[in-house]
Amino acid sequence: MNSPTPSSQPQTPAPDQEVVIEVDDLLMQFGSQTVLTGLDLKVRRGETLVIMGGSGCGKSTLLRLMIGAIAPTRGKIRLFGEDIAVASEANLDALRKRFGILFQSAALYQSMSIAENVALPMRELTDLPGDLIDLQVKMKLEAVGLREHADKFPAQISGGMKKRAGLARALALDPEIIFYDEPSAGLDPVTSAEIDQLILTLTKKLGVTSVVVTHEMDSAFTIADRMVMLDKGRCLKIAPRADYERIRSVSKDEAAVMPEDDRIVRQFVRGDAFGPITDRRTLTSYSDDLMGLLGHMPASPSITPSR
Repeated sequence: MNSPTPSSQPQTPAPDQEVVIEVDDLLMQFGSQTVLTGLDLKVRRGETLVIMGGSGCGKSTLLRLMIGAIAPTRGKIRLFGEDIAVASEANLDALRKRFGILFQSAALYQSMSIAENVALPMRELTDLPGDLIDLQVKMKLEAVGLREHADKFPAQISGGMKKRAGLARALALDPEIIFYDEPSAGLDPVTSAEIDQLILTLTKKLGVTSVVVTHEMDSAFTIADRMVMLDKGRCLKIAPRADYERIRSVSKDEAAVMPEDDRIVRQFVRGDAFGPITDRRTLTSYSDDLMGLLGHMPASPSITPSR
C-alpha cells in the first residue's frame, strides 16, 4: 500500500475547533431493517474525515442523512449547529448552499457541456450576472484541470474527467463542506491517485471541510485526517489516521489478542482474505441450511398436472 505523501500528513482537529457536523445517537431503519444504530460523530472545520466500511455497512445512508436527503428514525444531525431533521425548507435551502456534493457517478447532465454543468448552480441559486458566472466557471474548471475541456459534453470525456467536472460543480458556490461519495470508484490507480491529490490540494487551498465515503484503502490512508469504520450499521472506531495505521501494521500473533472490533478493523484496512469478517459468513452450516430447506418443502407438487 502507498504510504502518505508529506503533503498529506494527518492533522488531528483541535478540541476547540468549530464543529460543523454533529451526529447524536443516530438510528436509521427502513421498515424492520436497521441500517445505522447508536452513532455519535463530530466533524470539525477544516478536517478531512473518511467514512469507510464494507458494502452495505451504512456509509452512503449516513452521507444521505448528513445532507438532509432523508430523515433519521431517531437522533439528531446538526449542520452548522442546526438540527436538519426539524429545519424549515427555507433554512434547509440556505444550509444546502453551504455544502457541495461529488456524487459517485458524477451525476452530470448529459445534454449540457461541462461549463454549463458547472454554471448551473450559480445560474439557479445566485443573482450573479452572466459574465461573472462565466469567469467563475473558468476558475472552477482551472482548479480541477479541465478549463480546456469546458465545451465538451460528458459523453466526450473519460471517467476521471467526469469526476473532476463533478467536483468543479460541487465547488460552484464556494462551499464550506464538500461531501464525496466514493470519489475513486471505477477509476484506474493513476486517475484515482490524481483525484486524491486534487482533494488534498483543494482542501488545503480553500480550507474546506471534507467528508469522504470510500472503501478504497489506498485513497483513505492518503487523504484522511481522521477515519470512521462502520460495520453492520454500528461504528467500530473513530480515530486519527495514525491509529488506523498502527492497527494495520499489527502482526498476526498480536492481532490474536486484540478486541474483536479492532480485529475487524485490521482485516478490513489490510484487505486480508481471512479474519473475523469472513468468519461470520461461515457461521451457518451449509448442510444444515439445505436440510432445513428440505424440511420445509411441500410433500406434493405446487402445480397439479392436468394430464
